[in-house]
Amino acid sequence: MTDQEKFIKMAIALAREGMEAGHGGPFGSVVVKEGTVVGKSCNRVFETCDATAHAEVMAIRDACSHLGTADLSGCEIYSVGEPCPMCMAAIYWARIDRLYFANTKEQAAAVGFDDRFIYKELSQPQHLRSLPTAHCADADACDLFRDWNEQVDKRGLPQV
Repeated sequence: MTDQEKFIKMAIALAREGMEAGHGGPFGSVVVKEGTVVGKSCNRVFETCDATAHAEVMAIRDACSHLGTADLSGCEIYSVGEPCPMCMAAIYWARIDRLYFANTKEQAAAVGFDDRFIYKELSQPQHLRSLPTAHCADADACDLFRDWNEQVDKRGLPQV
């Protein structure tokens, strides 16, 4: 069995355990660095009453806590399903090097996890989205960003 198969199987086992315990949907995720698991989780949406508690996000949080950094460069993530838009964004923000997944987004949609609406919404200009959105310009908000930009210590995070 290859490492990729081993870590996918681990993600599947986490997903089944979490699903059977009623923690959330059939998703699990494992973050690996240099062949060692540094973060893992099942989907915990039902358990936590938190819409963002997807397996990938929770595994990233676990890995960041374990490694003491928000920068997961050098890590890989293994997931039961092709990550949703939120989880993909988290994977990019964490700077994970590689993603492996078992089930496609089409397979997820077939069992009720359809993200097509979100992908479509994100590709629309703000004024055409179904979520009413307004820009509320504020000088204090501009000052806040200026102050952040002038700050020398940004916790060593690479700039996006």
